[in-house]
Amino acid sequence: MENGPHPPSPVGDRPGANASGGLIETRSIDYVPARERHGKVWHQGPFWFTGNFVLTTMVTGFIGPSLGLGLGLSVLAVVLGACFGTFFMAFHANQGPRMGLPQMIQSRAQFGIRGAIVPFAAVVFVYIGFNVFNVILATQGLQTILPGGTTLWYAILIGLAIVLAVVGHDLLHAVQRWLTYLLILVFGVLTVGAIVQLDPQAAAASGSGGGFTAFLVVFSAASGYQISYAVYVSDYSRYLPKDVPAKKVIWWTYLGAAGSAVWLMSLGSLLASALPDPDAITALRQVGNDVLPGFGTFAVVVSSLALISIMAVNAYGAMLTSTSAVDAFRKVRPTVKSRIAGIVVIELIVFVVALLLPADYLANFNNFVLLMLYFLIPWTAVNLVDFYFVRRGRYAITAIFDPRGIYGLWSWQGLTAYTVGFAAMVPFFVTSFWTGPVASALGGADISFAVGLLVAGALYYGLTRSLDLDAEADAIAASDRELEGRDAEGPDAHNGSSTGGPR
Repeated sequence: MENGPHPPSPVGDRPGANASGGLIETRSIDYVPARERHGKVWHQGPFWFTGNFVLTTMVTGFIGPSLGLGLGLSVLAVVLGACFGTFFMAFHANQGPRMGLPQMIQSRAQFGIRGAIVPFAAVVFVYIGFNVFNVILATQGLQTILPGGTTLWYAILIGLAIVLAVVGHDLLHAVQRWLTYLLILVFGVLTVGAIVQLDPQAAAASGSGGGFTAFLVVFSAASGYQISYAVYVSDYSRYLPKDVPAKKVIWWTYLGAAGSAVWLMSLGSLLASALPDPDAITALRQVGNDVLPGFGTFAVVVSSLALISIMAVNAYGAMLTSTSAVDAFRKVRPTVKSRIAGIVVIELIVFVVALLLPADYLANFNNFVLLMLYFLIPWTAVNLVDFYFVRRGRYAITAIFDPRGIYGLWSWQGLTAYTVGFAAMVPFFVTSFWTGPVASALGGADISFAVGLLVAGALYYGLTRSLDLDAEADAIAASDRELEGRDAEGPDAHNGSSTGGPR
């Protein structure tokens, strides 16, 4: 690493994402040139289906019944919330092919190269938080049939996730794709068994009310859970060809992510409504083993495999975001060793936090999902408004890596919109440890997500009316010429360049 500003050169010089036939992906936060673009747009569907088809998703469905909400309203709340949250996630996916960059480093255009540290910090918190819950659930699942203490299994599962994350993009896509078929088969049988055995009519009557406030809590939790995936959607679409149709990228991402969320959250609501003191692992085993002896245990093991996969996806994204943050202050030229080091550090933090987390992790999970929603709502509003309404997908990629470029170190428009948007949400917050004054006046209803989206998005749009987009057009044209020229020169050109050099 080197201190100080560094030249704008975001184009790497050797094939990444295993394109060279090597085992480990070489790309990191740098631009993916046209010669390395590959993959099929429909692959986004199974990738995000499996990425969302994990036990933590099902636990979100437990929230409604735990608040006294009946099955029908619980399912309606998670369906509406999941579909609403996935809308934002899917539109972020379209940014990957257009910009050829990981998701969070794109935020430099709205917040500045160093100003983007603000959303970066929240995002790393999300990655670590999800992986903590994932490793706990995966360990509980595997311990149903295998010996070994909690600490040992945490270490083994985190180690496997590290290996997958280090190999990178193409392996993660392949694993997610093939797991989709297995998950659909196993959970198709299990869901039918749950509906037949648990008697949905009786389950629907088991709720003691809960009311509109509980409905909004569930809606917010489901939407926040889905919006959390927005922070790394482009990480897995950035290798697609630049001219892939936007509608297809958005549609396949939405179909996969919303489909699995609606399915698994609704199943979670059914299990929590019909079973006393539901636990994700115990509920799956009970229902599955009633269908066929041993099938429930098999379903739990399959679920644990899916959790390992998404742990790797989270570790990969956390490495990219952390690298982007460090690169804003000290030039980073990632090597395979630094890739591994970044992933290992993130997962060591996950390991320690998982060991320290209280046993009542479901209550903590509810708070985590809500806090995650609060921090990410202003970011997604600013980022999407900029991409679709302000700059309309036109960016100077080289300037994103240049402290002297058009996006600067700090962008007051993005930082102001994010801060004001978040502050506007505070009076509407509802958590187990604090309720905002407006939320109290509304009887505990949490509508902070709507406030944050409207305030942050509208304010950013208003503040950027003064941007000189004509001046930016010159920088964009110069950037495009540089990218096209470097790509034409081939993978051996410009070895030793700075930020955009070999990764």
